Amino acid sequence: MNSLRSWLARRLLLGLAQTVAVVLLVFALTEALPGDAAVALAGDDPDPRRIEQIRAAMDLDRPALERLADWTGGLLHGDFGTSLASGRPVADYLSAGFGPTLLLAALTVALLVPISVGLGVLAARREGGALDRLISSVTLGVYAVPEFAFGVLLVTVFALRLDWLPPTAVGYGTDLLAHPAVLVLPVLVLLSRPVCSISRLVRAGMIDALAAPYAAQARRYGVSGARVCYAHALPNAVAPAAQQLARTVDWLLCGVIVVEALFIIPGLGTVLIDAVAARDVPVVQGLAVIFGLLAVVLNLAADLVAHRFAPRTGVAA
Repeated sequence: MNSLRSWLARRLLLGLAQTVAVVLLVFALTEALPGDAAVALAGDDPDPRRIEQIRAAMDLDRPALERLADWTGGLLHGDFGTSLASGRPVADYLSAGFGPTLLLAALTVALLVPISVGLGVLAARREGGALDRLISSVTLGVYAVPEFAFGVLLVTVFALRLDWLPPTAVGYGTDLLAHPAVLVLPVLVLLSRPVCSISRLVRAGMIDALAAPYAAQARRYGVSGARVCYAHALPNAVAPAAQQLARTVDWLLCGVIVVEALFIIPGLGTVLIDAVAARDVPVVQGLAVIFGLLAVVLNLAADLVAHRFAPRTGVAA
């Protein structure tokens, strides 16, 4: 128990250090961005005095360390700052875009886990057979296709040629659950690569687990093949897949930008693209911090899950 508490304490301290690093890195990178938000807001061929007025109004004339101190102090109180472009709180932008993005990510994860684990177990139990080769070939081929290209292919076939599904979310508002057909193609694109990678990890883990001595011993004691597979081999096989799943969820929340841009979904990806175009630095910083914190939390959760399903690795792993 003491060793487990020590392991948890180390992981939590590491997560805290990563959080501090994320905040500092986000501020440093946004400071290094080329261009000037005041110039972007002043319009074409602006008056230099107008630019200086905008810079003063946005506190851009203050030293960077002072702005960093104010910004981090606000983050500790849940204040992400104010949009340079509209004057609205950055939290309003985050809350408006978070719903559609979270919905896409939640639907994808809800389908990803059973599909990828099922495919991995099915391929492992028929190792070397026709079904195993088919699953391996298809997952390898799909994984090689970039998400954007796969999305364009799906839109061309199912939206433009067959007219089965809407090509974009334009005209459907932010309540995407009221129009589930809009979600089909984006979710398929988001599922394509994660299903391939996680199912192959589960397959490899299952093959190793089924060949392990404890699985052979269980069979000698008369334990059924299904029980050996699902009760003994699968928990040990999913440990590396759990960590990959955490990275996948992180990617779903961060890399969903491409999918939202392709299908014109009003989520965080759209908010980020608009903020970058407008040089709205506080909104960009707020989104980057949210994504970074989610990555830290998800990877910490993955460590806990991997430790739970692979206790033989020891608490110091």
